[in-house]
Amino acid sequence: MSPSLPLIVTPGEPAGIGAEITIKSWHAGQREICVIESPTRLADIAATLGTPLAIHTITHPDQFISGDQALNVIPIDWSVPPVFGSPDHRNGKMVIDSIATAVGFCRSGVAAGMVTNPIQKSSLYEAGFTYPGHTEFLASLASVDHGGPMMMLASEVLRVVPLTIHIPVNTVADSISKQSIVTAAWLLDASLKKYFGLPNPRIAITGLNPHAGENGNIGREDQDIIQPAITALQQSGLNVSGPHPSDTLFHEEARKSYDAVLGMYHDQVLIPLKTLDFFGGVNITLGLDFIRTSPDHGTGLDIAGSGAARPDSLIAAITMARKMASTSLAAS
Repeated sequence: MSPSLPLIVTPGEPAGIGAEITIKSWHAGQREICVIESPTRLADIAATLGTPLAIHTITHPDQFISGDQALNVIPIDWSVPPVFGSPDHRNGKMVIDSIATAVGFCRSGVAAGMVTNPIQKSSLYEAGFTYPGHTEFLASLASVDHGGPMMMLASEVLRVVPLTIHIPVNTVADSISKQSIVTAAWLLDASLKKYFGLPNPRIAITGLNPHAGENGNIGREDQDIIQPAITALQQSGLNVSGPHPSDTLFHEEARKSYDAVLGMYHDQVLIPLKTLDFFGGVNITLGLDFIRTSPDHGTGLDIAGSGAARPDSLIAAITMARKMASTSLAAS
């Protein structure tokens, strides 16, 4: 993989804000990207935004031209003209195919990684999509490391991994285990070394209950499940600590003591990250055999076409993917 290879940006839901924030990201200086989209549609949206945009149409990333002159675009034709705010399942197959195409470019070594614009899963389900979400579909197309795929949310101030993701809170306690914590920590450790250049990553592991259970007085999970996992990891040589009460883990001074947090459930770690850096958060999929990042927000159907969408998170996702690619290349 060469540092000059482009990042592939997928269109996401065409009725959403993906095209708008892609144009704004390119205009803000993110020039080493290759976008899968309709060139005509991009030109029309850019004109509406009042943003100058030259387009270089290519059919393969090996035709990518680096520089500030034009946005490199691999063209697709939507089955029906996208209408902002109104997803149409007839365009779903093209959304799905664009993701698969980007994965193919990454795995064949002609792209440095991929950055995915948000999808509208309800629309894709109508088009025959059978996966719970983006990540599971990507995993089906990839070689997956043990423990992957795994979601990391990262910004300039914090990196977090939720052990459990989109499940009801009342099922979290039954969904964590010593082995799942150990497996996740090993993958997180390897990823921090490979993609973030940390030779001895410091991983803080949260407790589950308030005050990390207070020695079993507020639930037994912290003592019976989480602590044994941490002990096993430490004995294996990983630099982990915990279980930490999550209410004292995310203030500025505490964040100096670790490189990433492995938490037990979604909101436990995503609320701190989004509070600290709402517009700069990046969704990273760990455990794939290629780099994938995504903005940490949805399709924005409510503001699509208004020109009000902020590109901050997509810019951060592109920047993060480029840094990960460069760090991985330097380490290889």
